[in-house]
Amino acid sequence: MRMKYVLSEVLVGLWRNVTMTIAMIITMAVSLFMLGGSGLLYQKVGDMKDLYYENVEVSIFLKTDATKEQVDALGQQLGQDPLVKDSTYVNKEQAYERFQQMYADAPDLVSAVKPDQLPESYRVKLNDPEQYKAIYDKYKATEGIDTIVDQSKLLDKVFGVLSGFQNGALAIATVMAIAALLLVANTIQVAAYSKRREVAVMKLVGASNWFIQAPFVLEAVVAGLFGSILGLLALIGVKVVAAGSSMAALEGLITPISWSEIFLTFPLMAAVGGVVSAVTAWVTLRFYLRV
Repeated sequence: MRMKYVLSEVLVGLWRNVTMTIAMIITMAVSLFMLGGSGLLYQKVGDMKDLYYENVEVSIFLKTDATKEQVDALGQQLGQDPLVKDSTYVNKEQAYERFQQMYADAPDLVSAVKPDQLPESYRVKLNDPEQYKAIYDKYKATEGIDTIVDQSKLLDKVFGVLSGFQNGALAIATVMAIAALLLVANTIQVAAYSKRREVAVMKLVGASNWFIQAPFVLEAVVAGLFGSILGLLALIGVKVVAAGSSMAALEGLITPISWSEIFLTFPLMAAVGGVVSAVTAWVTLRFYLRV
């Protein structure tokens, strides 16, 4: 009987303040959408870092007048270096083949460059890609070496931009979460004020605070759960739109977000929406019932 009363009061409360309820659901949906999106973005950037850093190389370019002894000595030194996972020697012909593949769309440039003009090099994979500085300091003065290039420096710029998107998404999600909390608190206050006489009578007849607070708290929880559902639908919409747009061409560069990852964010979004709404409503009513 008590549960039936509580549930009926929840439905009445949601319908009585329908405009504020809708506003609360939409605000919660936007904040949870941003939260879920930023969480997925963090995960994907982490996956991308692991993927790219696993294949990143340090290129050690040799001088055009490097002797065979210098080249062999460098190869032997790299093979014994504990920082080096693997090293591959690239001669002028192999370098020219790579050059042709990289600039296949620019035949004039390819025809203007001869194999003898490209330097020999060692392509080095490190056990820890972040140890590039140690490799650079160790080999920069070695005879026969012209320049040392680390691919991870270019990747750091890309990941710096992605990290900016991460932080921006989290900042927006935080602002929207604060707005949602204030709206939840305001909605609960209005609902409690509209039923102040019923609350006063219930307190006079000995009803517990929990029994009085339960309908209001459940109203906030229901709104939070509806908001999480809308947030999930928004993520699905973004996934569908992205898959059918020019962004689909980036899947070879950017780790794609799978459907399972999107749906696995829903329990987190629902938990955050429900728990945060419930706690906000409970704290608000604690102050109200003291009056």
